[in-house]
Amino acid sequence: MAIYKNKFTVNTESKKATYINITNNVKDSVKNSGIKEGICVVTTRHTTCAIFFEEYVHDINEEGDEFLQEDLNNVLRKIIPDHRDETAYKYPGEKHYQAVENWENANDYLPNGDRSALWNADAHLKSTIIGASETLEVTGGKLGIGGTGYIYLVDFDQTRERQREFTTIIMGE
Repeated sequence: MAIYKNKFTVNTESKKATYINITNNVKDSVKNSGIKEGICVVTTRHTTCAIFFEEYVHDINEEGDEFLQEDLNNVLRKIIPDHRDETAYKYPGEKHYQAVENWENANDYLPNGDRSALWNADAHLKSTIIGASETLEVTGGKLGIGGTGYIYLVDFDQTRERQREFTTIIMGE
């Protein structure tokens, strides 16, 4: 069995959940792998990010999100409201704040000591529900998805812009 891995970096926005269509990256990885039959796993290591497979939607709102993405945000917000104040969630607790304050790059996470920069419990919970990976079929040397199936990385963390990574792992013959 052959294994092929490829890592990608994307940039996300602040003040909104950022959806990134990664379908072409995944298709290119499958093509470049030379694997004809097997599976493709798409995963992210970030705890506020998720990977999901969904239909491409041609309708886009004023913020640039597809309507299904806007609908997903609205549904998730009903069960997991945005983290807007320190009482909304137990996370982050005092021990977590103290740990982050001692990190070498603490100012990246707590700019000027601003603890509200860690108010992203909602992002962690939303990404937990959606999941950090998708497993898809490789058949005939191509990604086994239909014409309207697309793969997205979403970063639910709205606290700041970030660079995020995702990896494709193709296994098979």
